[in-house]
Amino acid sequence: MLDPIQTLAEIADLHTKGINPEGRLFIANNAHVVLPYHSTLDKAKEKKAGKAAIGTTGRGIGPCYSDKVNRIGVRVGDLMDERELRPRVEAMAKVHNEEFTVMYDVPAIDPEVVIKDYLELGQKIKPFVTDVSEMLYKAVKAGKRLVFEGAQGTILDVDQGTYPFVTSSNTVAGYASCGAGVGPTALDEVWGVVKAYTTRVGNGPFPTELLDETGDTLRKIGNEYGATTGRNRRCGWFDAPVVRKAAVVNGLTHLAITKLDVLDTFDTVKICTHYECDGEKLEFIPNQLSKVGRCTPVYEELPGWKQDTTKCRTYDELPENAKKYLQRMAELLDVKIGMISIGAKRDQSIVIDEGLAKGLGL
Repeated sequence: MLDPIQTLAEIADLHTKGINPEGRLFIANNAHVVLPYHSTLDKAKEKKAGKAAIGTTGRGIGPCYSDKVNRIGVRVGDLMDERELRPRVEAMAKVHNEEFTVMYDVPAIDPEVVIKDYLELGQKIKPFVTDVSEMLYKAVKAGKRLVFEGAQGTILDVDQGTYPFVTSSNTVAGYASCGAGVGPTALDEVWGVVKAYTTRVGNGPFPTELLDETGDTLRKIGNEYGATTGRNRRCGWFDAPVVRKAAVVNGLTHLAITKLDVLDTFDTVKICTHYECDGEKLEFIPNQLSKVGRCTPVYEELPGWKQDTTKCRTYDELPENAKKYLQRMAELLDVKIGMISIGAKRDQSIVIDEGLAKGLGL
């Protein structure tokens, strides 16, 4: 998904910082375009849903995906040619205008305005637009190292997550291949980025959520506020059943543990090793939403380290109890740790996978 208005604002911001993104930033010509009425529809649906609202960002991502799968979406390449754009926008307006005016009481789409505005936007982003699949294929053939970065967590995946409290897309690792347009055999390693505790933005069940002073402390120290909305993130102890599920569906080869330093001041720390639900022991978060809501977390308590980890630069420098905590996480998940973050700065990432370190020139 691409919002051309937001993209151009970010490009302008780069220029103010003395960075020219031309030749460094590439936009896929088959990416779907988020249009103004997608955001309007997103917000209107959330408002109408009331207490049953999903808790979206209101940026129009869901409605854009709906148009995509309904085969009435607009793609970036369409913005370069009115002969492509006009019939698509007119078809969208025909589908959505009755929905807008009758169901949600919001203004109808004016196709002419959208066509004019987005043809102009298309010309502005045109220098960045390319066939990304072809570009990546050539890079793979040339033996270049590629890194694909996903957004949002596994539990927000539309298929593998806590449906319907999920995002509108597939966020698991397999879709890096699908979305970027490279074959799955091009992927050598899958790294799971996970915090040393657990957080969630938006609605939906959250078994290890801490609705107390401890949860507030995690939020304040970890600065756990939504990057897009600014909403408070919900915080809880590390949830192994959730991350175990993520390890399986993503095929994780390594863990990158972030925000270990947030736990520096705690006397004790907890890990949810499994759930109990309806008299059953569960090692994976269930697929059924109602069942997740009935899960009781079972914790293992470990001693805290009560030491500042932010100045550590190697694994050996970490406090012994911090290393024991990390080792227990890896043991529960059956995935080795490749990197540990103890702060936001570049030199606060401890790389402990020798192969990665060599590849990065560390």
